[in-house]
Amino acid sequence: MPQPVSSPLTSAPLPPTENRLVALLRRAGLLDWFLLGLVGAVVLAYWFPEAGSKTSPIPWKTITTAGVALIFFFYGLRLSLDKLRAGLRNWKLHIIVQLITFVAFPVLALAVRPLFAGDKGELLWQSIFFLCALPSTVSSSVVMVSMARGNLPAAIFNASISSLLGIVLTPLWTSLFLHTSADSGHLWGLALSLTWQVILPVVAGVLLSRRFGAFAEQHKGSLRISDQIVILLIVFTAFCESFAEGIFRSYAPTDVALLGLGMVGLYMAIFGVVWGISNVLGFSREDRITALFCGSKKSLVHGSVMASLLFPGMAATGLLLLPLMLYHALQIILASMMAQHMGRQAEAKS
Repeated sequence: MPQPVSSPLTSAPLPPTENRLVALLRRAGLLDWFLLGLVGAVVLAYWFPEAGSKTSPIPWKTITTAGVALIFFFYGLRLSLDKLRAGLRNWKLHIIVQLITFVAFPVLALAVRPLFAGDKGELLWQSIFFLCALPSTVSSSVVMVSMARGNLPAAIFNASISSLLGIVLTPLWTSLFLHTSADSGHLWGLALSLTWQVILPVVAGVLLSRRFGAFAEQHKGSLRISDQIVILLIVFTAFCESFAEGIFRSYAPTDVALLGLGMVGLYMAIFGVVWGISNVLGFSREDRITALFCGSKKSLVHGSVMASLLFPGMAATGLLLLPLMLYHALQIILASMMAQHMGRQAEAKS
């Protein structure tokens, strides 16, 4: 009995080359909806700056403020104190990761400061220094370490501790070098904002983690999407304000391209520093992988939140976030390729 002939329009598979291309783009992170959303948010802000600026009738500030508090509350729910206590044992690895995150990054930014001349260059350098003062990511660091077959418990510990340290160290670094208004009234306002938007939600989440932590862990995928939506709103409103005030008029596309190359150089420099220190200290392969991926990351979540808290009402917030967005995309693309390569190496040896 003859087999029915299927229509090529409905059932023919994609060409193998196209399948491979899509798979490669997905593995590299270029098909990540959040990265595409960041680009879309900037494009929308460029074409419709009034929609997200201060003149908009939509209460963006209230929406993003509530969203930030929820982000940190659910982060606290998923923060296991038992895992943190267990992670304290590998103290040498933890110290190296935190020193890279909060000391090596800012020192590198200070070292290149003479290369940025004039008001235009100074503003660009401030945005780079702000990036360097931020804590590491939580979710992507752990995911990359898992892919590369590194020390996963140590990665969870370092990513969590980095986020908590960033609540104190990021404002400290920025107050020393970025002149975020040193008057006591502003500092008190910043302290209060940090307390009720970040610290109190984290503390509340930790206190409730034994009761609701399993629920938060079970729905971590949905919570991550909600976190990313809040970040997209913060990015959109920040760029709307910057475009409305004409902050980017003096920056040519070549400036953005050079900034992107600079972010590549920063990432590779930090990666090399961490690799060298790990070898000198005799870290195991698993610990070296954890140091590499936790120490080289910077958090777009914390950066977006801190920018709105440390620089309230600043029209240049969009420019302040630009290096961070470029670095965020870069760390996802390069780190995912490196992590998969290391993971394949581990499988081949096992």
